[in-house]
Amino acid sequence: MSKVKRVDSERANSHGKHQPGLTVWFTGLSGSGKTTICRYLQVELAARDIEVEVLDGDVVRTHLCKDLGFSEADRKENIRRIAQVAQMLTYHGKIVLVAAISPYRSSREQARSNIGNFIEVYVNAPLSVCEQRDPKGLYHKARAGMIHGFTGIDDPYEAPLSPDVECLTGIESPKESVTKVMEAVLQFLPH
Repeated sequence: MSKVKRVDSERANSHGKHQPGLTVWFTGLSGSGKTTICRYLQVELAARDIEVEVLDGDVVRTHLCKDLGFSEADRKENIRRIAQVAQMLTYHGKIVLVAAISPYRSSREQARSNIGNFIEVYVNAPLSVCEQRDPKGLYHKARAGMIHGFTGIDDPYEAPLSPDVECLTGIESPKESVTKVMEAVLQFLPH
């Protein structure tokens, strides 16, 4: 049973349509496909005239959270900041797509609790698949000992126990994964 519940955060968007705010939170290992699915979903929603804001973990770390390292406390603070921005945007009726590893269940549950209108999407790819993709060469560096505390290698990733949507990106196409997420988003929005 889905934990998604709608709370009173409906605002008029710039086209005068009433749209409840919603955060769609993509979590998974580096290289699992979070950003890819997020970007495809952004295009699909825009094609339906639905306003979307994207908070990509890598971009946020470069700007809003550049003062943070990768200790457990810093990772939790990173997610807290992303969740705070998502909460404000959601309150103002925006659809917010967050693509962030967010390795700790407690941080994701706190985000859900604070934001209210929240869909957790577990972008689930086996570690071996993520290592093969390795778009930034980070797994290679972690295995070579050049990076320490890398999520999934020598730092934990706590997978969601009951995500609202699970995308099996090791076997699904991006289109199949996006379709699953889109169905969840459309069920949330008013018809």
